[in-house]
Amino acid sequence: MPLLGTSASQNTKSFLTIPVDYLVVAGGGAGGFRKDYYTGGGGGGAGGLRSTVTATGGGGSLETALSLTPSTNYTVTVGAGGAKQVSDVTPPSNGNNSIFSTITSTGGGAGGHGGGGPQSGGSGGGAFNNHGAQGADGTANQGYRGGNAGGGNQYVTRAGGGGGAGAVGVNGGEYSGGQGGAGVAVSILGSSIFYAGGGGGAGIDAGGASGGNGGGGAGGSYASGNDGDGNKGGGGGGGSNSPGGAGGSGVVILRYPDTNTILIGAGLTGSESAASGGYKRATITAGTGNVSFT
Repeated sequence: MPLLGTSASQNTKSFLTIPVDYLVVAGGGAGGFRKDYYTGGGGGGAGGLRSTVTATGGGGSLETALSLTPSTNYTVTVGAGGAKQVSDVTPPSNGNNSIFSTITSTGGGAGGHGGGGPQSGGSGGGAFNNHGAQGADGTANQGYRGGNAGGGNQYVTRAGGGGGAGAVGVNGGEYSGGQGGAGVAVSILGSSIFYAGGGGGAGIDAGGASGGNGGGGAGGSYASGNDGDGNKGGGGGGGSNSPGGAGGSGVVILRYPDTNTILIGAGLTGSESAASGGYKRATITAGTGNVSFT
């Protein structure tokens, strides 16, 4: 029997779970640099990417939608991109994690620089040019490792590209940096969009490398690296005698039946789309707070 004053259909609906697909992209890592005319820093690794739609990061199996309870709070955090280094020896920062409920994507690893090697993360940072140094590892089912630095003369730039969610960062050449690893194309919003590309390694003589598809910043050539794209989790490009680029911020995108509505709580910046194809989508671009569904 229904509760007093409540219809049978209303009472039943309150106990149904809601299937929610997600794309959770962490902040990208910053690119590195060394203040030296012939050297450059590794590209930053892209933020880790976890998805239930189209494809997920690191070549892993597609994840499973969450079954969520109506009128229940679920935590969301959108990870900021890693900060660029402010001096030759101050390390660039890894990106910050993004979270939705039980799902955590790991921030991208910073690129190698004058004070140390690349960092592991959702995708790994590219290596600095020091005798064939190795790129850092990514995280399983989120992203790939960064590219290696080239061998030979340690005073000539050949920084590796940062890893992307869809591919390993390219190894550096003798004068040119390695390209950032490609991101992953996801269609959760209805059209195919690339996210989480790695930052390009720095180079000399026009040898700065491009970032990976999905917001990776290009590496510099006697210049600063470009920042990774915001809300795509792109890695920052490595710098050549100038700072590397900052990592791009992450994003959390949710897809759910159009019979439901999301409530985005204080501390979060986001919006809900109109119904399309049987779904609504919420895109959350910054902050930490709670969401719930009705």
